[in-house]
Amino acid sequence: MPALESHRPRNTGAIALVTLATTATLLVLDLTWLGVVARGVYDASLAPLKRPVVFLPAVGLFYALYVVAVVRHAVLGASSVAEAARRGAGLGLVAYGTYELTNWAVLRDWPSLLVPIDICWGIALTGLAAMVGKLVHQKLSAGSPR
Repeated sequence: MPALESHRPRNTGAIALVTLATTATLLVLDLTWLGVVARGVYDASLAPLKRPVVFLPAVGLFYALYVVAVVRHAVLGASSVAEAARRGAGLGLVAYGTYELTNWAVLRDWPSLLVPIDICWGIALTGLAAMVGKLVHQKLSAGSPR
């Protein structure tokens, strides 16, 4: 019977650094996207639905859960940077697709313009974050004794 991946010893310091790199990538890219690049589209499309101030507990919970999923599934679950990017993109498709399509299905005034924009952004964002995480993982793995 083949050994299960979860039984393999892990370097917790390396995983912490991989998680930090993935988190930083997600946050920098997403905050740049939401706060600068696409801000006008979101403001115009969601104006009546937006809070005056972002609810930080929800933001923190989302990023904590999402980073764990990206690191576990896309970064540590991949054997190469390209595979991490594909896994990340797939996770982004599922996560952002679920969010957007559910909102579009149940919220009367959900702007249809946002559906493809957000899904494409989720794919790109998560794929890139997984790539960075995997690059850091490979760099740390190459430098560690076997």
